[in-house]
Formats: sequence, C-alpha cells, structure tokens
Amino acid sequence: MKWCCGMGILLTLLIGAAMAGHAEDELLIFAVVSEVPKDKSHVAVKASINDAAIDTKLLASDSILNNLIWKKLEICHAMRVEGMKAPDGYRVITVRIIDASMLPMSLQSFAGDCLIKKAIEVAPLVD
Repeated sequence: MKWCCGMGILLTLLIGAAMAGHAEDELLIFAVVSEVPKDKSHVAVKASINDAAIDTKLLASDSILNNLIWKKLEICHAMRVEGMKAPDGYRVITVRIIDASMLPMSLQSFAGDCLIKKAIEVAPLVD
C-alpha cells in the first residue's frame, strides 16, 4: 500500500515537473505586423519580448493558419501572442488581436508610425 502511494506521489511530481518545464518555454510576445503578409505561415513583425523590440517572424502552425484572426491579418495589426522560440522566429501557440494602445512602450511608436503611414497610403485611394 505504501509503495502504491509512493508511486502516485512520484508520478504527480514528474507530471508537474514536465508541465513546468513546458510552461517555461512559452513566451509572451507583443507584436505589430511590419510587412504585408504574403505567406501567412511566416509573418514579419516587430516584436517586444521582455521589453526589447526586435524584428522577427511569427511562424504559424496549421491550427493557427485556420484561425479567423490569422486569416484576416494585415500590416500594422497589433497582437498578443504566446509562443516558443524556434530557429527562424517564434512558433505561435495562441494569438489575440489587441488595440495598439495595449502594446508595451517599446512598440508604441512603431505601431503609431505604421498606422499613420498606412492611412497616408490608403486614404488617397478612397476617393
């Protein structure tokens, strides 16, 4: 009986450690789409990870590619992404579109400039 309880506790600790190790790999990434996405599986973004702004790519899996948010992705869209580091960018696990005012300060000016540039380029085409 003691052996069974000991194994149960050991199994619980192993599962907890495995899940904790997995959670450590996930990063919270705030990003702004920096180029018109041609290939939705590799989207160029300006990202903020731990308050450091970098140019990188977000890599979408099949489940993310089927997400309506991802299908409608355009330049200047601001996102809150949970992802993992990959050799050529960050693998997206979850994505949410957010208002640019919710971005960290390291991305606020980039997002504002992007929206102004987009407005200047698109506004003359409306008439």
